[in-house]
Amino acid sequence: MNGMHSRQYARHYGTRVSVGIGATEVFMYADDQTRLSSHMSGSSWKMGAGKMNIEFDEDRGQKVGSRIKLSGRVFGIQLSVEEIENRRNPPYRKTWETISPPRLLVIGHYRMGFEITPQYNASEFRVFIDYHLPRTAPARWLGFLIGDYYVRWCTTQMADDTANRS
Repeated sequence: MNGMHSRQYARHYGTRVSVGIGATEVFMYADDQTRLSSHMSGSSWKMGAGKMNIEFDEDRGQKVGSRIKLSGRVFGIQLSVEEIENRRNPPYRKTWETISPPRLLVIGHYRMGFEITPQYNASEFRVFIDYHLPRTAPARWLGFLIGDYYVRWCTTQMADDTANRS
């Protein structure tokens, strides 16, 4: 199964960085969701002094059909989202998508992923997100105001963490 793209998304954002290692090594690093999501698992002011915990199925988010659940508190509000890996083409691409209504503050359903393009002795690493705003107020208004800022921060954190640690 190569893809399960079930939705069209209203918004898109992506961040690109150059990584000084080959595509296979970049993929191996980024394929570990604990590394890729590390910006959300530590308490910070951008996470409202909260953090998200990551739960995996037996495939740890490293196989098409594998599930990942994130849950925690942000700004004192309980949040959760469940994702499924829906496309995998090592060492070039991986995507995952929400599978149930997410309980998030500034974005709704989303598809997220990364692409790796080999470049001589290095790689270009692109993290992207296709997403909707939340469906109901006040989260929809909050998403309209700061959703774009949040997805820029999130994709930049993922890309920079990969570039700096691989």
